[in-house]
Amino acid sequence: MTGSSGSGNGVSICGVGAVTGYGWGQKLLREGLLSGESAVRKTPGYGSHFDTDWIWVSPIVDEGDPEDGPTRYARATRHAAREAYRDAYDRGWRPGEVVGIVGGYVLGDVDLTRGYHRRHGYNTSRRNFLELMPSTVLTCIAKEFDMHGPSMQATAMCASGVAGLLTAKMWIDAGLASDVLVFTSDLSATPENCRAFSDVGALVCDAPPLEACRPFQEGSRGAVGGEGVVAMLVSGLPEGSYATLRGGGMSQDGFHPVSIAPDHQQITRAFAHALANSHIDASEIAYLNAHGTGTRQCDTAEAEVLDSLFPAAEGVFSVKPLVGHCQGAAGSVETIATLHGFETGVIPAPPRVAPGHSRLLDGPTPAVRAPVVKSSLGMGGHNAVMVLEPPPAA
Repeated sequence: MTGSSGSGNGVSICGVGAVTGYGWGQKLLREGLLSGESAVRKTPGYGSHFDTDWIWVSPIVDEGDPEDGPTRYARATRHAAREAYRDAYDRGWRPGEVVGIVGGYVLGDVDLTRGYHRRHGYNTSRRNFLELMPSTVLTCIAKEFDMHGPSMQATAMCASGVAGLLTAKMWIDAGLASDVLVFTSDLSATPENCRAFSDVGALVCDAPPLEACRPFQEGSRGAVGGEGVVAMLVSGLPEGSYATLRGGGMSQDGFHPVSIAPDHQQITRAFAHALANSHIDASEIAYLNAHGTGTRQCDTAEAEVLDSLFPAAEGVFSVKPLVGHCQGAAGSVETIATLHGFETGVIPAPPRVAPGHSRLLDGPTPAVRAPVVKSSLGMGGHNAVMVLEPPPAA
C-alpha cells in the first residue's frame, strides 16, 4: 500500500522548509551557514531578567503571513510546512496514499503563554485560545495539505528533530504511512527562559558567538541561544531526495536533567545502535554532524565517541556557533547542513577560532560523498542518533 522501502534501504528526505534567525526560508539558512557569519546578534528587550537590556541571541524576526495566525509560532510553523511541501513538489515528489505528520517541540507557543495574543488584541475566548495551541496548528497544516495519515506531537527535548525523523521512518517501514511531514519548532528565546538556561550554565548570553561557543575547541563556554522552525518531508520513494535516512538509535541517559552521565554508556549505545539499525559499518562514516553545544560535558562525550567508534572519519563539525542552539528544532536545523553538503559538495562548517580537536572542520569544506552521522543530545537524557547518506544517483 505505502511503498515502504524497508529499514535496510532507508527513506528519503525530499522537501525542506525553515525559519531561523537568518530569516524566513531554507535558502537564507543555507546562505547564512555558508557565509560563516553567525545569526546570533545583540538583541534588545532582555532587561527584565539581565543586567543589560540586550543579550547575544538569534531570535526569529516576525515576517510571517498574518493569515497564518496571530503569533510567530503559528506563522513560522505553517510557513516552514508550506515551504517543505512546495520544495518537495518542485523536486518531483508526489504524495502517496497516506501522508502522516509528526510535530516536535519543547515549550510550544511561548508567545501565546506569555500573553502576546492579549497584548495584540486577539479574542481570548476559550475557543480561540484552543485554536492557537501547537496541536491545533498541526491540525491546520494537515487540513491545508489534505493529510489524513497518522498524526502525533511529541518531545525529546533537543533531540526532537532526529527523534521525529526516526519516527517517520518507522511509520513508513511499518506500512502506516507512505510519506510523513516532520516539523520541529522552538521559539522560546524569551528573557525568562534565557535567564534560566544561563543560570544552569547551558547558555552564554554576554559574549559574541564565536567567543562564547567553540565546539571541540579551547576556551568554549557553552551554547548561544537561537530559535528555529524546520519542516521536512520524508518519503518511502526516492523522488526528489536530498538524502537517504538509513536508520538510527535512541537512548535515555537518565542521569540528571541538565547533565550527561560521566560513563557515556547510553550515548555510545545510541551511536552503536544507529550503525547496526542502518546496516552501516563505522568505517564507512565520513563525518559526525555533532550536537556540539560547546559545553565541556557534551563536547567530551561526542569527542570520545568520534575517537572510539569513528577513528577513520574525515571530521566533525557543529553549526551551533552560527545558528545558535535552537533546542527543540536544533537537530532539524543542523541536519540541513548535511543536506547542503550532499547537494553541493560543500559542508558549511563554522570557522575554527582556537586550538581544538585534530579533525574539527575549519569553515566551508569540500565534502567526501559518504554517510554522515547526526547526533542530538537532549536535556533530560534524550539521545538520538541517525545515519544519513547521499541520495541515489539520478
